[in-house]
Amino acid sequence: MTVARPVRVVDAHVHLWDPANTEWYPYLSRGPGHAGEGGDAARMNRRFDLDTYRAEAAAWNVERIVNVAAATGLHSIDETIELDRRADAGSGPDAIIGGLPPTDTVTEAIGLLDRQMGASRFRGVRPMGRLDRPVPAVEILQALVDRRLVFELMAHPDQLQAAAAALAGVDGLTVVVEHTGWPRSDAGEERALWLAGLGALAGLGDRVHCKLSGLAMPLRSTAVEALAPWLEPAIEVFGVDRCFFASNFPVDAVVGTFDQLYATFDAVTAGLDEADRNKLFAANAERLYRL
Repeated sequence: MTVARPVRVVDAHVHLWDPANTEWYPYLSRGPGHAGEGGDAARMNRRFDLDTYRAEAAAWNVERIVNVAAATGLHSIDETIELDRRADAGSGPDAIIGGLPPTDTVTEAIGLLDRQMGASRFRGVRPMGRLDRPVPAVEILQALVDRRLVFELMAHPDQLQAAAAALAGVDGLTVVVEHTGWPRSDAGEERALWLAGLGALAGLGDRVHCKLSGLAMPLRSTAVEALAPWLEPAIEVFGVDRCFFASNFPVDAVVGTFDQLYATFDAVTAGLDEADRNKLFAANAERLYRL
């Protein structure tokens, strides 16, 4: 039986950027080169605007996109404000996950949240830059709760259980585990840490969600046989109501096209009914990011 493609898509992780802005995106100014076997960094180190995104995703009915902070340090705050301005003019995202760069004090961090609150599409933050721990101070997390903002967790498998412990005491905080728990390889030890960490985070309850994205780069593939062994357990651990797909484009474009990636998402969920597939491809992200 042939399964029809999902009726609609909400892409919950996109980076609209321009390498020409070397102050914001210094890491994109390096020569294109190659990103490893089967990958070409030129597919990432390029101008990626809304028109480019729409052209590459044209085979799928993408209704909304969520831009996730990619500018370095304090520039991630300016990025939120600028992307919101562009969206007002019709060339920006539908929602924005802004930046939370390291600060010397909690007061400074909360001030950065409030600067971004002026952007009407601002929905939450993810940590930017090197942090000594994957979860910020509890006072900052509470400030996110008070402002109805999402916290997007950027943590590798060896940090997931510690992150779950740090997040456990913050009632009402909506958490998104980015990049399917961000495995760095398909090694057995990495996978064991990943499964334990996902279980700990899912055990915090309905307020914690899993963004099914970011696997193509570490696994060097967009193929079903590479991604399914990670996507399927994540959906099983969190459940269909707490997971949603995202492209991570143009980063994951290094190893494949948008069509190849979403065809894999499509194939992995072919056994689910239309309602559950709609949750994974659109409705869950739509609800979470208030689209």
